[in-house]
Amino acid sequence: MNALVCLSAIISNAPFLLNVDCDHYINNSKALREAMCFMMDPISGKKICYVQFPQRFDGIDRHDRYSNRNVVFFDINMKGLDGIQGPIYVGTGCVFRRQALYGYDAPVKKKPPRRTCNCLPKWCCCCCCRSKKKNKKSKSNDKKNNKEVTKQIYALENIEEGMAGIDNEKSSLMPQIKFEKKFGQSPVFIASTLMEDGGVPKGATTASLLKEAIHVISCGYEDKTDWGKEVGWIYGSVTEDILTGFKMHCHGWRSVYCIPRRPAFKGSAPINLSDRLHQVLRWALGSVEIFLSRHCPIWYGYGCGLKPLERFSYIASVVYPLTSIPLLIYCTLPAVCLLTGKFIVPEISNYASLLFMSLFVVIAVTSILEMQWGGVGIHDWWRNEQFWVIGGVSSHLFALFQGLLKVLAGVNTNFTVTSKGGDDGEFSELYLFKWTSLLIPPMTLLIINVIGVIVGVSDAISNGYDSWGPLFGRLFFAIWVIVHLYPFLKGLMGKQDRLPTIIVVWSILLASILSLLWARVNPFVSKGDIVLEVCGLDCD
Repeated sequence: MNALVCLSAIISNAPFLLNVDCDHYINNSKALREAMCFMMDPISGKKICYVQFPQRFDGIDRHDRYSNRNVVFFDINMKGLDGIQGPIYVGTGCVFRRQALYGYDAPVKKKPPRRTCNCLPKWCCCCCCRSKKKNKKSKSNDKKNNKEVTKQIYALENIEEGMAGIDNEKSSLMPQIKFEKKFGQSPVFIASTLMEDGGVPKGATTASLLKEAIHVISCGYEDKTDWGKEVGWIYGSVTEDILTGFKMHCHGWRSVYCIPRRPAFKGSAPINLSDRLHQVLRWALGSVEIFLSRHCPIWYGYGCGLKPLERFSYIASVVYPLTSIPLLIYCTLPAVCLLTGKFIVPEISNYASLLFMSLFVVIAVTSILEMQWGGVGIHDWWRNEQFWVIGGVSSHLFALFQGLLKVLAGVNTNFTVTSKGGDDGEFSELYLFKWTSLLIPPMTLLIINVIGVIVGVSDAISNGYDSWGPLFGRLFFAIWVIVHLYPFLKGLMGKQDRLPTIIVVWSILLASILSLLWARVNPFVSKGDIVLEVCGLDCD
């Protein structure tokens, strides 16, 4: 894509660029015009680096089993970011300002000049006189700078003569050597970066442009330049979209979220469970890579144009894989409670319980208000919650370990393009089972919680009615985990009437190992109690 930016700058040098994935298509012919209306706004358009459109998909089943639409993210989170400094770049359906991709800072609003007035006191007039003298000096300096600028521009060539539309302020900031260090050794391309309104240099011949076009897309053109570091799409992460948008916001630019009535772009989504988990794995791995790099929003970009709330949003977008560890513990504890007969949560005071309940109510009310504001239905919200648990205990957890291995041990992970649904039948890929190691953690949690429910109910039946009261609290959390993992179970079942053989074998093996381990070593019973129980004595 960086090569295409250089190539298009030589051929047409249009001021705006459209980025769409290979599996997306334009669904609304007016979308580009709407995006350009934002960026050509005379008041605030100059500071807009890109206009992001929401992703909409074809070929998704009616129930959206694996939350492929990402409605909560695109219709709630991105709308909220639009009120801060702008939405993050999601890699497709985005119209860019070419100048923002070149690593330039966003234009700063100039303060209006002071006006002299006869009704003001004399001392104020002196200040005005001083400002007039400063203005005269600045004008003379501008003339000198303009002369230097023209020298630099003609030194950039062998381009053709007459460089119309060049931004003299930018060219005055950097001499020719710095231009080449930043953009590479192509005078035609460097000249095009100085033309804010786009267009090909006047007098340029087709032969010279073709020669430069071949030069800028050569393999070694980016060597020892800022391409991929400060210019263009940033390298170093499989989620280069988040990193590229973050760098633009650090330069003071802002972005806009545009949601037309007719979806602007549509594409395909991986509706198969394994492919969907691999897609989420790639996203989470990219976030971990950014979190462990120098571009981490926690410590990068202070003192620049990034607003505090926008920084928090980027921090949230790179640290979310870390939540897989507490989520895994949360999904395991209900089964442990049922297997041990003990409730992990200790008794709390009335004040603490009120505080907990008030926090729970605030979170619930906030979610309801967000759904009402974003127009998201309860079904879409629930699907999002379910797949957050499924992806959190599998893809996010694997991404966390893979990211640590890559940074600490230098083990690189291969990038694989996610396969999308085929055209050989409606939802044919939905019921296809593909074995992958990502299925192991959620399947283990599902089996453990089901075993815990069976063990807990069996103990309650054998111990009498007194044990049913405490059991309900432990059962609620275990069933809550199982309900969240229900789409995962449906994905394993596929269209078959029975589970695949590998799932049955794994379930029996895992259940046997856990049962034997629990019978051999019970961490909740002391060794003295074990000896007395084996001897047939009563501990009391």
